[in-house]
Amino acid sequence: MTANGDRVITFQRLHASGCFVMPNPWDAGSARALEQMGFKALATTSAGFAWTLGRADNQITLGQALEHLRSIVAAVKVPVNADFEGGFAVDPQHVAENVKLAAGTGIAGLSIEDSTGDETHPLHDFDLAVARVRAARRAIDESGTGVVLTGRSEGFVCGRPDIDETIRRLRAYSDAGADCLYAPRIDKIEHIAAIIAAVSPKPVNLLINAPFMTVAEAATLGVRRISVGGTLARTAWAGFLQAASEIADAGTFSRFERLPNVDALFRDR
Repeated sequence: MTANGDRVITFQRLHASGCFVMPNPWDAGSARALEQMGFKALATTSAGFAWTLGRADNQITLGQALEHLRSIVAAVKVPVNADFEGGFAVDPQHVAENVKLAAGTGIAGLSIEDSTGDETHPLHDFDLAVARVRAARRAIDESGTGVVLTGRSEGFVCGRPDIDETIRRLRAYSDAGADCLYAPRIDKIEHIAAIIAAVSPKPVNLLINAPFMTVAEAATLGVRRISVGGTLARTAWAGFLQAASEIADAGTFSRFERLPNVDALFRDR
């Protein structure tokens, strides 16, 4: 068994029972720090990575994304789930080709989302969206990697907050071969519970990007996996921007107190 194969098996087992938190680093350093804190798996964040390049979310290329995945995987020993956006393609066959490339980076899981980036038509048509998940499933099976496939429905992110349509899509993605289901920006207990009931026994990922729920409360509902998206990266950016703004505006440095010894995190690696 290869090291990556072991990580895939570990990741699969994490989805079998209980509830685990899979925070989202944005570079190798943040990934290593989170691993040292004891998190059992990590996930990339397309937004957090894009910001390191001075770009907005969804403005990175396939090549940049693949290189980023290799970097994060190489930095840690725990399983890494890839925020693979929409597969960097629309056509299902092209999605499949790109998923195979992603599976070859050493990741243990990846997600495919159904948003289009077009404000006038923000979600892929239902049949196309399902076909894209089915193509990703086929690509993973052909790769022989066992990578965990997450089907994402983005209605609550892109201005179509329809819980019934979200559930319809998640059920269809489950039937198309998704191992885990995920609808970002769902934050109502009744909606979370409805999704879990609709796709059971498949595991559900919950995004917690605001303090609306604890890990214990999510576990009680039956959530299997928790991620934070770009929120840890935004937290880091908040500290940076506040300190830099104080210097620029007031010429003072009051935020340069009680700072962590970051060097100590990595000295023995």
